[in-house]
Amino acid sequence: MARQRSSILPRRFYRRDSRVVAPELLNKVLLCRGAAGRIVEVEAYVGAIDPGSHAYRGKTARNATMFGPPGHLYVYFTYGMHWCANAVCESDGIGSAVLLRALAPLEGIDAMLVRRGERPPRELCSGPARLCQALAIDGEDDGADLVAADRGIRILDDGTPSPARAGCSRRIGLTKGVEHPWRWFVPDDPNVSRRTPPRFLV
Repeated sequence: MARQRSSILPRRFYRRDSRVVAPELLNKVLLCRGAAGRIVEVEAYVGAIDPGSHAYRGKTARNATMFGPPGHLYVYFTYGMHWCANAVCESDGIGSAVLLRALAPLEGIDAMLVRRGERPPRELCSGPARLCQALAIDGEDDGADLVAADRGIRILDDGTPSPARAGCSRRIGLTKGVEHPWRWFVPDDPNVSRRTPPRFLV
């Protein structure tokens, strides 16, 4: 990664519909605590119109970060054992975010292996919980400002464009809102968490 040519994504990047932000996050770089990976899989969650979203029933203590401001990290605990990280989108009060589902490791792979254990490279960050473990993201990072690189966490544009034709499919692991094709991924990247054939390409 050409760090000298990289720039932190500005607040205005996130201040849009999560379904617009999500595919544009593909091939951006998530950097955290001495490790970095290229974002290769994401899912959009759209607040009050989306029964699959944590924000669907309104603001709570758990999901407060998701309601803004944009450009912050929303981190939640799931299944009693895993952390998942999201980039908050839209304007304050909307409850919109993009789940970061998978990374292609770029830097700090030795640190990732310590955190995740000895594994094949493609299993280091191939899934939202694996991603958080590899980058040491946990509940203490909920609310971190990605634009200010709060707590050393930021998302960079290193000049690599989003894929011209991104894979698109239904989201994974939901029981509600399953019909929405709001998951995007880099086709043929080995780090994508599930090799679901895309319904269509955008």
